[in-house]
Amino acid sequence: MAVVLGLSLFGIYMFRRSTPEQEAAGLQRLTLAVITLLSFLLGAVCSGVAGYVGMWVSVRANSRVAGAARRSAREALQVALRAGGFSALVVIGMVVLGVSVLYSSLFVYFGMDQPGGLKMTDLPLLLVGYGFGASFVALFAQLGGGIYTKAADVGADLVGKVEQGIPEDDPRNPAVIADLVGDNVGDCAARGADLFESVAAEIISAMILGGTMARKCKIEDPSGFVLFPLVVHSFDLIVSAIGIMSVKGTRGAGSKTPVEDPMAVLQRGYSVAILLAIVSFIGSTRWLLYSEQAPQAWIHFSMCGLVGIATAYAFVWITQYYTDYKYRPVRIVAEASTTGHGTNIIAGVGLGLESTAMPVLVISTAILSAYWLGRTSGMVDDMGEAAGGLFGTAIATMGMLSTAAYVLTMDMFGPIADNAGGIVEMSQQPESVREITDLLDAVGNTTKATTKGFSIGSAALAAFLLFSAYMDEVSSFTGVSFREVDIAIPEVWLGGLLGAMLIFLFSAWSCVAVGRSAQAVVNEVRRQFVERPGIMTYQAKPDYARCVSIVASSALQEMIKPGVLAVGSPIVIGFQLQDHLGSCPGQMNRQHLGKILVIFSNVRG
Repeated sequence: MAVVLGLSLFGIYMFRRSTPEQEAAGLQRLTLAVITLLSFLLGAVCSGVAGYVGMWVSVRANSRVAGAARRSAREALQVALRAGGFSALVVIGMVVLGVSVLYSSLFVYFGMDQPGGLKMTDLPLLLVGYGFGASFVALFAQLGGGIYTKAADVGADLVGKVEQGIPEDDPRNPAVIADLVGDNVGDCAARGADLFESVAAEIISAMILGGTMARKCKIEDPSGFVLFPLVVHSFDLIVSAIGIMSVKGTRGAGSKTPVEDPMAVLQRGYSVAILLAIVSFIGSTRWLLYSEQAPQAWIHFSMCGLVGIATAYAFVWITQYYTDYKYRPVRIVAEASTTGHGTNIIAGVGLGLESTAMPVLVISTAILSAYWLGRTSGMVDDMGEAAGGLFGTAIATMGMLSTAAYVLTMDMFGPIADNAGGIVEMSQQPESVREITDLLDAVGNTTKATTKGFSIGSAALAAFLLFSAYMDEVSSFTGVSFREVDIAIPEVWLGGLLGAMLIFLFSAWSCVAVGRSAQAVVNEVRRQFVERPGIMTYQAKPDYARCVSIVASSALQEMIKPGVLAVGSPIVIGFQLQDHLGSCPGQMNRQHLGKILVIFSNVRG
């Protein structure tokens, strides 16, 4: 599918008009189309490789964690965290490596800053295909992985735990292997692809905004503003690795439980990564963003980065508050469970809706604060107007993602611990070993939720950056300043309305897909229990492979419909509204269409 979409992009770019800067540099349409195709495929391949490596490590670390749990809970914690850390570092490393290789290749190919050649500040616009390729793979990794893991989970629990009354991860359940595989698919590969896409989009959009600001402000050496995102995420690999290695585990003579809460141990490592990220961020800002035109600007940009880092920490804390068993929300749901299923569902849905308030307030405060700090940095354009506001929000996003590798580590810790618990249960280990893996699994559920909240927040900031970068590119094509989106224009309002509607339609189709896939698993598990009564007495072995095959094929089939909706809707709406606006003058037509697609994509994102 990636190849087909890449060829479609090639065809689109063959008929697309270049920007004035690209035309002045002699960049031909064929060259631009080839670059976009290759960068798209590179982004898709890097994202796929990162997800595959994450699953490859996870499935091999599970048994090691189970073995470590027989000796010490601390050792099991350390093995699980470092295994997740390796996968996370590979994911972020692939983003940085892919963008760096692509940027360096184009830099050498075009001979940057040569007389009459392409300028360094315009080069990031050629990298957008990489982000699109990463987004395309992330979409189907999350969609297919989500359908797989939830269908297997529901199918295994409904028949095994509810109907047959056997424990979770019991080897007599035919869907137990599919359930364990689903944890790796949904929480390792899918979450890795999600953060890969967020980081890639953030890097490329920040490079575009940095180059645009440097060009407007006539900065003599714009390289620091363009390359700053790559440097920040290179430091991310270092500070996150140190944070991971700071989480020590000891065998503990005769001790089967940690001296302290595992979540506290993980948070201590995160605090180490945060502190190092602050130091590296301030140093990088002074090194790369100092300019003679505005000597104090780097201080403002450093503060923007601190706003982003504080936002990341706030998201981690908020998510932990709503998902950790030690705090009020989880206890409310547990108390509601004592009076029946209905009150449990009502309490859970209510708290879920309540949990959206604080993250939105935090994101709103972060965007406004970073924009104000950037705007007052002293960076001004030819007209004397402040030009650093959008770049300030870009730096805040970089700050939030400056410890992305450690946060992703905590996410991948979850399925590794969960699978280790399944191995312990299926191998009939002593109860004391199962208690250790259950403890790690409980912490892993919280860390998985933490990463989901973190990825949502980072995606919101990245969406704002893409929103801004898209407006800059529309301005380059039309030659008209594009700073405002007027929602009083009916077509623009329609774009926002359609974008909001598509979220619910996409969610509905995804839920229906999970339901149909789960039904197939439930029917298969029931059939095996009926046709093989010896399964319950351990006299017959369940057909695990059959359940894995069913849920895998069903997930692949069911993800097509919502996937096509997500990919095709912007194209269809763009062409339909372009025809509707065809009577407008050329420049006005492109401006209106740009505004419509901006509000549509931003609301949908």
